[in-house]
Amino acid sequence: MLKVSIVTISFNQVGYLERTIQSVLNQDYPGIEYIVVDPGSTDGSRELIKSYESRLAKVIFEKDAGPADGLNKGFAAATGEIFGFLNSDDILYPGAVSGAVRYFSSHPKVDVVSGNGRVIGPDERVYRLVYSDRWSPRKYMYGGAVLIQPSTFFRRSAFEKAGRFNPENRAIWDGELFFDMARAGCVFGRKNEIWSGYRLHPESITASMRLDEGRAAVRIRQFRAVKGRDPGKADEFLRLFFRWWKKLANPRDTIERVLHGPVFGRKLD
Repeated sequence: MLKVSIVTISFNQVGYLERTIQSVLNQDYPGIEYIVVDPGSTDGSRELIKSYESRLAKVIFEKDAGPADGLNKGFAAATGEIFGFLNSDDILYPGAVSGAVRYFSSHPKVDVVSGNGRVIGPDERVYRLVYSDRWSPRKYMYGGAVLIQPSTFFRRSAFEKAGRFNPENRAIWDGELFFDMARAGCVFGRKNEIWSGYRLHPESITASMRLDEGRAAVRIRQFRAVKGRDPGKADEFLRLFFRWWKKLANPRDTIERVLHGPVFGRKLD
């Protein structure tokens, strides 16, 4: 049986944290090692985590240098062959972990697999579905590929090839990890199953808008790493091309956007 290590980083989101923890502990797959990292919450999150401590593989209560560093601390303690990470406001749906394990078992050459997800509100109302794209560094650089992060699992070997999370990245540490995995030669796959709920709430939307500038800086740095130069006018055309290609290549996601609106920039009701 493949052991699956899941890490949750927690910081002052006690209103959603228990549902997150329960969604992992209630999975039907027995080989889960669940690690929760909290660098210093003051809203009751630590007390909640302690109440579940007997059912967790490890609890890490120590300061860190940000979310990416906290995830690195969690995975440094992990002993599984398959890794996944879940923010403290997101949830896994029943059967997500067993679905990922089945996929890896039947696709031994795949290093990373992404399922699909639901965008949910504070009360778990479903706003729309979201679908992972076929992924490549080139498409990602030009805004033409997105993976649904809480629905993504990867082999330990892929994590090690990528060199772990970049602690300096406080905007899109997950995107950079997947980018580095692809550049290291890892193979990506998709599974047409709904594995997670990606939660929107006022704090998450505010954080997303606040980090937009940081995301742009990371994308430019990644572009330079691949191309050896800054983006030019021709790259703006390519960005437009790949964004439209994304809409055509992933029609289910496009239809969801048309019918139910974007993920961000929406009014929560």
